[in-house]
Amino acid sequence: MIVTRFAPSPTGYLHIGGGRTALFNWLFAKHHQGKFLLRIEDTDRARSTDAAVDAILEGLKWLGLEWDGEAISQFQRKDRHAEVVAEMLANGTAYRCYCTPEELDAMREAQKAAGQQPRYDGRWRDRDPSEAPAGVAPAIRLKAPREGETVVKDHVQGEVRVQNSQLDDLILLRSDGTPTYLLAVVVDDHDMDVTHVVRGDDHLTNTFRQIQIYNAMGWKTPEFAHIPLIHGPDGAKLSKRHGALGIEAYRDMGFLPETMRNYLLRLGWGHGDAEIISTEQAIEWFTLEGIGRSPSRLDFAKMENLNAHYIREAEDARLVTLTTPFIEAKIGRALTDVEKDRLRRSIPGFKPRVKTLIELADGSLYLFAARPLAMDEKAGALLTAEVRGQIGALAAKFAEAGEWTAGALEAIVRDFAEANGLKLGKVAQPLRAALTGTTVSPPIFEVAEILGREESLSRLEDVKNHG
Repeated sequence: MIVTRFAPSPTGYLHIGGGRTALFNWLFAKHHQGKFLLRIEDTDRARSTDAAVDAILEGLKWLGLEWDGEAISQFQRKDRHAEVVAEMLANGTAYRCYCTPEELDAMREAQKAAGQQPRYDGRWRDRDPSEAPAGVAPAIRLKAPREGETVVKDHVQGEVRVQNSQLDDLILLRSDGTPTYLLAVVVDDHDMDVTHVVRGDDHLTNTFRQIQIYNAMGWKTPEFAHIPLIHGPDGAKLSKRHGALGIEAYRDMGFLPETMRNYLLRLGWGHGDAEIISTEQAIEWFTLEGIGRSPSRLDFAKMENLNAHYIREAEDARLVTLTTPFIEAKIGRALTDVEKDRLRRSIPGFKPRVKTLIELADGSLYLFAARPLAMDEKAGALLTAEVRGQIGALAAKFAEAGEWTAGALEAIVRDFAEANGLKLGKVAQPLRAALTGTTVSPPIFEVAEILGREESLSRLEDVKNHG
């Protein structure tokens, strides 16, 4: 069975690069009817926080990337990590190193002075334990092979090699008994039966060392796929100024989860010329070989256009649910059931016009505005004294309407315009200002129908009586 994992460090939010890594692991597992596991790499106790763990879990759930089984804490497995190192000491693939921090610093300085790459020189590799200094707690190091090479057959990067002479004896357990990241990852991946490690290509150098740990334990090595990183629009490494935000920030900017799945998928993976790819299609098509080797660039305009597509595809009732919190935050109160129904009926008019839920919320605020409406600058300029009189006359016609539908109201306005020698726009635009407080909205006759007879007539009466 194919088993993948996502293993974030809980030192901050789930950033967009981590979201894409999780997505690729999830899709690959789903494609093969396998398992997608979650491991929280919380061994850095000083920087790991419960709030960060919660943010990661929430971000994954919002993206729709549900994992199999319980999330695993790496820190809680520290005894197992130490147990494996004890096996390595017993089989001769690890040894105790009694170097003090001062000795290691002096070693590195001497190497730098000689123009060499700073690295551990293996001075305790073959020494007799009887030479151990009293009172010094040892670190445990891997007795790495010095001859030959270590090879990674990577699904994205191809075959990558490094001479073993370039790798030193890495620390497995620190002198205080805590495991290092490189050891913990290997033990956890082995114990979790992970078959494929899919992660950022910034981990590629770690992989050579991790393979040596697998070999030292006689364990089967998983397959690897190292994904190029995401860059900003300018081609530079992604940073906060580019939008390297937490996944929840994109949610709060009004993006839909299906948008983010589609967008993140296309950041470095392709299937022909397809740009809009549903989650079902992505599961069917996804392969590691479809991942490109070049870094991808973040493109907010493309993300917004994709979001506009998915908003048009979304069910109206779902958009009401997703947009309501944005509206309530803006108006400072909860929407009534009547207002939610008003919002639902307005959604079809907004779908072709908005790119984010924020735009949808902002555009619909007029539906819930307190009377008399606060007019924006353009709307206020439009409503001259003459126009207000015209609005009053039109309101009288509306009050006599037999049915309150967009079609019936449009017919009344057309008749009114013709009777007064006006073009339709000269009546419709002031009507829009009177009913919404702005000069931009969905079709105004649909707006009037959604507001209903009582609310519409009251707003028109407010305008007529203003000043």
